[in-house]
Amino acid sequence: MQTPAPPLPTRRADLVAQLQADTVYDLAIVGGGATGLGLALDAASRGYRVVLVESDDFSKGTSSRSTKLLHGGVRYLAQGKLDLVREALHERSTLLRNAPHLAQALSFVMPTYAWWEKPFYGIGLKVYDALAGSSGLGHTEFLSRQETLACLPMVQAAGLRGGVKYWDGQFNDAKLALVLARSAAIQGALLLNRMRAERLRYTEGQVSGLQCTDTLSSQTHEIQARCVVNATGVWVDALCEQDGSTQAMVAPSQGVHLVVDKSFWPNPEALMVPKTADGRVLFAVPWLGQVILGTTDTPRDDLAREPLAFEAEIDFILQESARYLQRAPERSDVKSIWVGLRPLVKPPQGGGDNTKALSREHTVVVSHSGLVTVTGGKWTTYRAMAEDVLQKCVDHARLLPRGPAQTAHLPLVGAMGAEAGPAVSLVEPEGAHSYGNEQTWLAQLPGAKHWLTPSLSEAMVRFAARYEYALSVEDVLARRSRLLFLDARLAAQTAPAVGDILQSETGLDPDVQGFVKLAAQYRLD
Repeated sequence: MQTPAPPLPTRRADLVAQLQADTVYDLAIVGGGATGLGLALDAASRGYRVVLVESDDFSKGTSSRSTKLLHGGVRYLAQGKLDLVREALHERSTLLRNAPHLAQALSFVMPTYAWWEKPFYGIGLKVYDALAGSSGLGHTEFLSRQETLACLPMVQAAGLRGGVKYWDGQFNDAKLALVLARSAAIQGALLLNRMRAERLRYTEGQVSGLQCTDTLSSQTHEIQARCVVNATGVWVDALCEQDGSTQAMVAPSQGVHLVVDKSFWPNPEALMVPKTADGRVLFAVPWLGQVILGTTDTPRDDLAREPLAFEAEIDFILQESARYLQRAPERSDVKSIWVGLRPLVKPPQGGGDNTKALSREHTVVVSHSGLVTVTGGKWTTYRAMAEDVLQKCVDHARLLPRGPAQTAHLPLVGAMGAEAGPAVSLVEPEGAHSYGNEQTWLAQLPGAKHWLTPSLSEAMVRFAARYEYALSVEDVLARRSRLLFLDARLAAQTAPAVGDILQSETGLDPDVQGFVKLAAQYRLD
C-alpha cells in the first residue's frame, strides 16, 4: 500500500486567520452536514474558491444520526419513483468505490410470515436488482423457512414461512462527513466549525456574503461571496426568513434508534421488516460491534439540536423488536439512544402530519436576492445533490461554469490503496480501519499503543485534534469515534481521559462536564 501524503493540519487559529475581509469567495456555504460538505468538495474540485461555515461541529445534526444505510429506497418502488431509486443505487455504488474504508455492502433478510409476502416483496426486490444494473451488490434470493432460520437463528420461528435476502450498503456517517471536509480542504476549500452565520450581506438587493461569529472567541467576521448556499438541513427556514421568505420548506420528522448488545442479533445479516403494525419499517442492523434497532417517523415542530425520543417511540421499537427477535431487549438493555431530525420537504399547499408521505427528494430554490437553498434528500445521494446545486448556481448566473463534476471518480481521504488492504467490516467493533491508508500516520502519533477503550486509542484522540477539526470531548466521542452512539455509559467514563489529551493538544477547554451531561441523555436508565 502506497503511503499517503501527510494529513492537512486543522489547527483552528490558522484556519480562522485565513478569513480575510477583502477576499471574495465564489461560494460561501452555510451548514456542515452531508449536503454542505458534499457541495464544498464538488465546488472546490472544479476550481471554485469555497468557504464553508458550520455553527457547531460538522455533522452535529441529522448527518451523524442516520440508520447508517446506503440504499436506493426499497419503499419508493411501491410509490413508482423508479428514477429516484435508480439514481440512489448508482450513487450507492459510487460511494462504496470512493470510500471503501467507511462503507461496505451488507446483506438484509426479510422474514415472511404470510403466504403472500415472499412473492410480493421478492418480486419488488428483483426489480430493485434490475434498477441497480451493473451497480448491484448481490442478487436477491428467495429463502425457504430452513434457509431463513440458518441466516437468522435469532428470528422468531413461530409462523415463519420463509424469507427474502437482498443487498444494500452500510457506512459510518459522521466519519464520512469528516472525510468529505478533509477532502474538500485538500482541494482548497476553507472549512470552519464553530462559526455561526448571523446574517446575510446584501449589495444592491443581491446576497453578497455573510456576517459570522466565531462561537469560541465571539469575534465577528465578514465574508464576501458571489454565491451563498443555505445547506442547513432542517434549519434552512431560519435563513430563508431572514431573506424575506414566508413559505416554510421543511416539515421535520424525528427518527429514533436504540443500540443494544450484539448478542440480541449476532448475525452478520441485517433484519428488515417492511411493514410493522402501524405501517413503518423496522431494522435490526449490526454496526461496529453492536446492533441498531429502529426507526421511527414522527412529526416534530421544534428544532432542538439534541432532540429527545418520545416514550411512545421507545415503546414502539421495543415492542416491534419483541415480535421478531427470539430474545426481546428491554429498556435496561439499551446502551445508547439517539434521535435525528429529517428535513422532509413540505408540499406547496401543506400536506398534513403524515411525514411518511412527504418527500425524501431534495429541493433547490433560488430566491429573488440570489440566495440558493437546498434541503431534503438523504446521505446516499449527497454527491448528486451537490451537482444539482452547483448547476442551479450556474443557471441563475451566480457562478460561471467550470466544467463537469470531478467527484464521481475522486477517492476520498484514506481511500487510496485501501482496496488492497483487509476487507472493511462495519459489523465488527470500531477500530483503526476507518482511517484507511492513514493508519500509517496514526501509528506514528504519541499513544498509538495506549488504548483508552478497546476501540479508542490516545493516538486517535490526538489525530482528531490535529487533523479532524476536533475541539471538544463531544467531537471526539460522538463523531470522530462513535462511542457515544454505541455505549453512552462507557463514553461518559472515558470523557476525562479524552479531555486531558485534547486540552494538551488544543489548549482549549474540552468541556468534559458538558459531555457527561449530554451522555446521560443517550441512556434510558
